[in-house]
Amino acid sequence: MIKKIVAVSMLSLLVFSCKKEVQKVPETKITNDSMTKAEIKEDLFKPIDTACSTANKTEDYIAALQWYKAKTDKEIAVNSPEQNDRLYEDYVKVRTKYTECLNVLHADILYQYTDYHTNEPDTYHLPDSVKKIAGELSKAGLEFRVMGEGLSEIHSLYGYDYAIFKNKVTPDYESYILQLANDSKENYAINGGLMITWEELGERLIAWENFMNNFPKSTLIKKAKREYDDYLLDYILGMDSSPTYDRTEGKLLDETKEEYSRIIKKYPNSRTAKKAKELIAAFDAHTPVDQIEGRINLRR
Repeated sequence: MIKKIVAVSMLSLLVFSCKKEVQKVPETKITNDSMTKAEIKEDLFKPIDTACSTANKTEDYIAALQWYKAKTDKEIAVNSPEQNDRLYEDYVKVRTKYTECLNVLHADILYQYTDYHTNEPDTYHLPDSVKKIAGELSKAGLEFRVMGEGLSEIHSLYGYDYAIFKNKVTPDYESYILQLANDSKENYAINGGLMITWEELGERLIAWENFMNNFPKSTLIKKAKREYDDYLLDYILGMDSSPTYDRTEGKLLDETKEEYSRIIKKYPNSRTAKKAKELIAAFDAHTPVDQIEGRINLRR
């Protein structure tokens, strides 16, 4: 009798255990089905074309940017640093094109954005409709940025690209991406006028010069040299609204002469200092201002 009771109890326990196992299977299957459906839905998503179209909305561009960001993150995780260098180039091209399209799409907002400025510095009272768009832009690391003199544009948040590729690319690419981020932290110039100080421009030149010295065989040398040459042109010859010398009197302005003295003293062996010395020598020799640029080869 006792054996029967034990046998019945063991049978009941076995049946109960089997039922518990049977109950678990559908839960696992449902979870897997949900994952599969999510993966299929993601795979089926096709981002809009990078060619701008009036048929596309803000949400379309943001969804495409988010999709490319997610795709890039996945590839970065399994790629070699060299592969991520190439991935960065592709990523920047796509992101730049979508950002340009958003600037076209919201040209009306950008045109009147500075009108929303309050009496407080860097404070804007935005309509709800603009706030909503700003919220959408932030999902893709973008913002409305006031460039100066009534101009605004949609721009990447500071360091957004660098945060994605940090420690994932080769040393030259990491240095390059970081320097681009630092350069874009502040507005550089608007309508022929410098918006940073001459000292900041001088330090920016040295940073690019250091990059070229540290990575002479990098595939980025041409791009880095282009950045350096463009900055050097402004640093030595000035801009329409930010001159380095007085054309009427034929002499260097005190502000820029002071900066050249600083750069020569701090970085005496730099190419930047060499060009500053050449400019000073040209004015000391009373070279006519229309011959100054020809005397100093800034592209060499």
